[in-house]
Amino acid sequence: METGKKLKLTAEERERISLAVHAAEQSTNAEIVPMIVSRSGLYRDAQHRAGLLLALSALTIMLTTEVLWLPWGWHASNAAWLILATLAAYGAGVGLGTQAPFIRLLTSTDRMLHKVKLRAERAFAQHGVAQTRDRTGVLIMVSLLEHQIYVLADQPLFQRVPVERWSSVVEVAVVRLRSGDIVGGLCQSIQACGALVAEVCPGRPDDNPNELSNELVQEP
Repeated sequence: METGKKLKLTAEERERISLAVHAAEQSTNAEIVPMIVSRSGLYRDAQHRAGLLLALSALTIMLTTEVLWLPWGWHASNAAWLILATLAAYGAGVGLGTQAPFIRLLTSTDRMLHKVKLRAERAFAQHGVAQTRDRTGVLIMVSLLEHQIYVLADQPLFQRVPVERWSSVVEVAVVRLRSGDIVGGLCQSIQACGALVAEVCPGRPDDNPNELSNELVQEP
């Protein structure tokens, strides 16, 4: 499955995610919002890097093999062809730089993590995850191109759980995500998140309203 493109889920898969949220929220007053995005950034710099690499490679090859294609020496028309070939290679590289495997190859892990973090923070605000009565909202966002799961909890809840334990919610699912099991990885992350927040924010049997939808949020 190419994870740089929009993921098409079946009704059964979406229901499976919704049921995982429902089950996780039974023992906690926290509200879990699952989300899948196709990518967290445009990474235009990867396009330029790919273009430059391909252009330089083409130029190097042509200059080192000039005896094969310039047996009669240099003249104006040959120089023009050399420039055109280099420009064509750059354009082809730019096109390749829009593809997920090349973006991942040419973009640092830190930059991708930063982009995922920014996308999650924007989604947290846009989808009202902070608008719960006790500020116990948690966003679990899968960013497909980057092969990352990002967990963002509302500040009061986040402060009650050590950072490394939030990281464990990601770690239990990221291997399945990278192997292509997107839904399984997300459901596993939801389950782990539910168990974690139940320790610091247990459910109240007579007062546990479902303040945020259990449905999957999916965006480009």
